[in-house]
Amino acid sequence: MTNVEAAPTSSDPVVRKAKTPYHMQPPTAFWRRSVAEVAPGEVDPVVGWKLKIGRDTKVATAGSCFAQHIARRLRSSGYHYFVSEQPPIKFGPEITTSFNYGTFSARYGNIYTSRQLLQLIQRAYGLFKPVDDMWTAADGSIIDPYRPTIQPGGFPTLAEFKLSREQHLAAVRRMFEELDVFVFTLGLTECWTNVEDGAAYPICPGASGGTFDPKLHKFVNLDVADVCADMKGFAELLRRVNPNSKIMLTVSPVPLVATAEAAHVLTATTYSKSVLRVAAQTLANQLPEVHYFPSYEIITGPHARGAYYAEDAREVVEDGVAHVMRTFFAHATSDGTTSASDTGGPAAQKVANRAERRRIRQMRRLFEVICDEKLLDSN
Repeated sequence: MTNVEAAPTSSDPVVRKAKTPYHMQPPTAFWRRSVAEVAPGEVDPVVGWKLKIGRDTKVATAGSCFAQHIARRLRSSGYHYFVSEQPPIKFGPEITTSFNYGTFSARYGNIYTSRQLLQLIQRAYGLFKPVDDMWTAADGSIIDPYRPTIQPGGFPTLAEFKLSREQHLAAVRRMFEELDVFVFTLGLTECWTNVEDGAAYPICPGASGGTFDPKLHKFVNLDVADVCADMKGFAELLRRVNPNSKIMLTVSPVPLVATAEAAHVLTATTYSKSVLRVAAQTLANQLPEVHYFPSYEIITGPHARGAYYAEDAREVVEDGVAHVMRTFFAHATSDGTTSASDTGGPAAQKVANRAERRRIRQMRRLFEVICDEKLLDSN
């Protein structure tokens, strides 16, 4: 008798449809499903977010624009934006703002680079004392080289300068020791340093105080290894004084005002942001206390079609900030809401949206005032 083999069935391994690892991926792994077919304002690149901020979580910020946006939205939405350096009681709201109290958690001004941040915590705990300690202006006022625009007109006397710095570094120590979450926006890789000890300035000397001297000041453009080393050094010191602290990194989507490289500012910007983005991901992959939030991708991604930038192709418009913050609150806060007004119905929502647009415009104007980097193109 001739043996007749049974016809293969669909469950037989020989005829089962071939699978690849991509068949197991969620919709967020596919461009068509998560970008091309999604409304621009609803694109959400956050996947697997673990860090949650509650109403009582002490959140401190440093860096540049987006750290400020997160800070102000947290504060206006009933979360605990932690400010360790408070203005004198006699200061009114306008003076408080012009003297940069509350812009960040302590009065350090813009911290554009990882090198600045590392040296800030080192200076706060007496681990580093720059040789270039102060600048004297033409009118005799004193300027702090490491926060040159923090005091309008400079400090009138040396005694006031020293007292302010002492109080400032004490506030920085308190901030690091008491915060729960530290939000830091990586802004630049280009920086100017002191030749003798490597102290990093927030802006090129001579632009907002001091005098540029090619024999004393050296241009440095950090690479991925530099940024990772700086941030790991910072994280180690932070964990030493605050073992339970968490770090949230973002990358500023704002392009460079100017470059000191022999390059076009567009390519210099691409290099800088690429380095910071790779470093941020490397740090998040290697350090359990570090988390990366993709505000950079929300603003710069092709889905936005450039609509999140103003006419100068540099400043971020309010719709872009709103998209970032909407996504942030959906993932990073314990209840996923910005405020009670979010559930107040259509009419209440319209009022809240108008108020939010006004608030964002105010934030953008304030950011333009405190953006030290713009001084590089003052001509």
